Amino acid sequence: MAAVTSALSSPRLRRVIVAYTVNRLGTWFGTIALSLAVFDHTHSSLAVAAVLIASQVVPAFVVPAVVARAEASKRGRELSGLYFFEGAVTAVLPLLLWNFWLPGLLFLVALDGTAALAASALLRTEAAKIARAELDGDGDPGAAEQKANAALNIAFSGTFVIGPVLAGAIVASAGAATALFIDAGTFLICGVLLVDLHPRVEEAGGDTVGARLRAAWRHIKSVPALRALLLAQAIGLVFFESAAPIEVAYAKRSLLAGDRGYGLLVTAWGVGVVAGSIVFARAGRRLGLMLTAGTFAIGAAYLGFAAAPTLLIAAGVAVVGGVGNGVQFAPVISGVQRLTPQPLQGRVMGALESLSAVSPAVGLALGGALVALSSPRTAFAVVGAGAALTTLLFARVHLDRVAPPQATEGGDAPPAPPAERRSAREPSVGAPPQR
Repeated sequence: MAAVTSALSSPRLRRVIVAYTVNRLGTWFGTIALSLAVFDHTHSSLAVAAVLIASQVVPAFVVPAVVARAEASKRGRELSGLYFFEGAVTAVLPLLLWNFWLPGLLFLVALDGTAALAASALLRTEAAKIARAELDGDGDPGAAEQKANAALNIAFSGTFVIGPVLAGAIVASAGAATALFIDAGTFLICGVLLVDLHPRVEEAGGDTVGARLRAAWRHIKSVPALRALLLAQAIGLVFFESAAPIEVAYAKRSLLAGDRGYGLLVTAWGVGVVAGSIVFARAGRRLGLMLTAGTFAIGAAYLGFAAAPTLLIAAGVAVVGGVGNGVQFAPVISGVQRLTPQPLQGRVMGALESLSAVSPAVGLALGGALVALSSPRTAFAVVGAGAALTTLLFARVHLDRVAPPQATEGGDAPPAPPAERRSAREPSVGAPPQR
């Protein structure tokens, strides 16, 4: 846990971590409150799915442009502004629940989701910037970034476990509107905590949004390892997220364990996520090893679900999958940071946020179709095999052997020539995960 302790030694980075934790908890409150309230009003799973699509898939197509606009602005408080905007939008949502109007609700959710994904990309970029400036990386900026990512990963895993429990309890006792007002309050807290962070990037391909987006796209195309990493993560997320529609049917029909059995599986997975985040925080700098091992563990867990004869064995398998979940996403973030020059990191992180929003939608459809056409065990066997095979895509990236590209004056970064595409710093860096 030395990496987390080191990250917490920086007052500015400590505020970022607190803001991230508060934001993750608030997100759980909002997601669960809206899902339950919309279902209560419409009695339609399709309406709930529409809320999730509005909050993630629709914003994914505009988030890179929003990030580029924030980095081009000279006002300097766009990150806090995004959180204040989220707070204002979320505070209006209860009005549309009291006078229920689904189209208006979906519109506001899409606005909120756009701000949320853009803020997440900028927040991680600012955390990396602070870590490089204030943490000891033994001469390796990537090692300092990994410490920040490890701390954020611990925060994520903690909210992964307690967030749904707290949100469910608040909605059950005080109602969805109260949970949404609490969610709005968390965004205001985040905005205040981060008001001194300035995401503007001076040299980043130009002053217009279009020019900055083109600079980021040229960089992604010019670095094969980065392009392969983003593609592998997009494919991996399709299989990772396919499990969500399968799990309930698996617990009730395959294991005959009922609602409590489903709750046990989710809890066991969450325990694994916490353990995995600790493993990542204690691990060395073998970014590629953690990425491939985490991906394979998730795939193996799904295959284990397909074969598990009892709830107890399935719960043990869930812990293994959660550990993999806990070490899979963080190396992707550190890999993106390692393969992207600092002026372009915000927009490339925005692209990663967009992929992380779109791919789950495909996965949810795949999981639902597999359950409808076969059985929960067969569905888990298919998505488990797909997730395990994705390990091969990540292994081909060779993150532990690539040197970070150097930014040019205009913000572009050509790939290193083959002779230089070995680690310029020994050993290579790593970073944090999620499901």
